Amino acid sequence: MTQPESTEYDYDVVISGASLAGSAAAILLARRGLRVALLERRSDPAAYKVLCTHSITANAYPVLDELGLVPALEKAGALRNEARWYTRWGWIEPKAAPGGPELPYAYNVRRSTLDPMIRARAGRTPGVDLLLGHAVTGLVREAGRTVGVRASTPQGEREIRARLVVGADGKDSAVAKYAGVPGREYENGRFGYFAHFRDLPLHGGLGHTWFLDPDMAYAFPNEDGVTVIAVLPGKKWLPAFRDDLEGSFLAFVRALPEAPPIDSAERITKITGTVDYPLRSRNPTAPGIALIGDAALTGDPLWGVGCGWALESAQWLAEAVAPALTGRRNPGGPGDLDASLKAYARRHRRRLRGHQYLAADFARARPFNPLERLMFSAAARDEAVARHMHLFGSRLISPLRFLNPLAVAKASAVNLRHRRAAASPPPAYLSRAEP
Repeated sequence: MTQPESTEYDYDVVISGASLAGSAAAILLARRGLRVALLERRSDPAAYKVLCTHSITANAYPVLDELGLVPALEKAGALRNEARWYTRWGWIEPKAAPGGPELPYAYNVRRSTLDPMIRARAGRTPGVDLLLGHAVTGLVREAGRTVGVRASTPQGEREIRARLVVGADGKDSAVAKYAGVPGREYENGRFGYFAHFRDLPLHGGLGHTWFLDPDMAYAFPNEDGVTVIAVLPGKKWLPAFRDDLEGSFLAFVRALPEAPPIDSAERITKITGTVDYPLRSRNPTAPGIALIGDAALTGDPLWGVGCGWALESAQWLAEAVAPALTGRRNPGGPGDLDASLKAYARRHRRRLRGHQYLAADFARARPFNPLERLMFSAAARDEAVARHMHLFGSRLISPLRFLNPLAVAKASAVNLRHRRAAASPPPAYLSRAEP
């Protein structure tokens, strides 16, 4: 289905939501020659998302680079997100191979720094109109497709027409709701609480994640000497947390292996969180509509993938639809927007569906399954397997590549050697009694 020829448009694209995904998409589309209305329901240009891991996985580094944000992030003190992961088999500590390239990275940075930074950059981009205080209240439809939005603004109700409407408005997307975009929801068997601490030393200055099988926790250092600590226990612990949130949170952190010394650090925020955060997957497109970021796919916060996927999906959309929106509208040709949206949807599903499937399974707060035990235990014992796991945790390789036969065989060999070494008797000279 092509766009109605009679429709007059105010913009090429209207985007609902000026956080990470929306601002990135606005910049990337405008740089490709499109006129973009970037709507943000909040009026404060410094508004930011509070409930977040405040970490950008390495898969999104190319997007940060294209946006030109890398120098600004480093100047703001964002930290490269090197990390170590605790398991009952020991610590997984990914390191670059001797003589090899450094491990891929992106950044830990608080959303109070990141969101205003990228939103301001979008507002300065030629071709982008940043419209603060604009909340989408409905969609404009013609001939079975969406051709714009209705919005509540400081000046009253307004209709904004565009050839493409983009929902970048989060897990409870108004665009998806008004369009009736189908989706699927997965229950999360964990709840989460977090707080920020200043001057909290961590081993090696690295981020820490604790796989407590099945409970979880993490500590990520950010700019300005601030570390975010999150605990993500199974819901069986929820009544105790509700009875004494502060005491339960602090006791949980103090009991972690190599626990961060929170009692000697300054807590600078209250303990906040959520007791119900389901995973959601929606069709990423509909006629005249594209969804990006959490509006298309809301992941489990324990993996810290939301920021990275928000940026990546914005880039995928811009690459897919810009040729159609800047070209002639000939069905089947470069101007065929519907074909471009289908291409975006295929790429989105191909890149993220497998990751979401595994995350939804793990979100049941179950113990490790046999394959997970194999890979995690081997990664704690072998640097090559640890690097392989780092690539997966950074979302630079797919689940199929992570669990390919060679990788599984390598992990099996590592664990077999470990068991043989543990079962071998000590050399005779070590077993002789001292004279």
